[in-house]
Amino acid sequence: MTIPAPAGYTYDSPNLTSSPISPDELAELQRSLLWSGEDAAALRRAGEILVPQTDRILDVWYGFVGANSHLVAAFAGADGQPDPAYLAAVRARFGQWIADVCTREYDANWLAYQEEIARRHHTSGKNRTDGVDSPATHIPLRHLLALIVPITVTVRDFLGATGAPAAEVDVMYHAWFKAITLSAVLWARPYSPDLW
Repeated sequence: MTIPAPAGYTYDSPNLTSSPISPDELAELQRSLLWSGEDAAALRRAGEILVPQTDRILDVWYGFVGANSHLVAAFAGADGQPDPAYLAAVRARFGQWIADVCTREYDANWLAYQEEIARRHHTSGKNRTDGVDSPATHIPLRHLLALIVPITVTVRDFLGATGAPAAEVDVMYHAWFKAITLSAVLWARPYSPDLW
């Protein structure tokens, strides 16, 4: 049985616009992040552990966002209150993103989807995917980058939940940290394309 993709999830769409980031620039970034051949394998293993726990991970992340008014404001409807339908739609894509981080090849298609995610955080695309009338016109870059920390540190316990040896958890955790940082760096590109 095939599980349908979340609404607005366009990873495999033929209409997905190519990323302006070249494979050489991606390779440079990965070198800057100390990316190694072991990291892709560690992420695959992490995916085997994290994907089945997606709902619990999202509960933690959404609990964190919901407890911070400056973060949950990004999901406000026209009335200024959090829009439950918007939160649910983004949650479904966020869950798919966990799987994508761990299982997708970091190739031209992956770069194109990172650019799409970036656009959805930026003034050029915020609210459009879900047709939301939100006063939040973008995710402030400072919050986009700061969220690297909670999205990284909260995953460690989930990685260790299945009893993997501590050394293996460390390897997976560091690969996850590198992948999350890489994602956020790519999502930052539209905010200052000339200086990126």
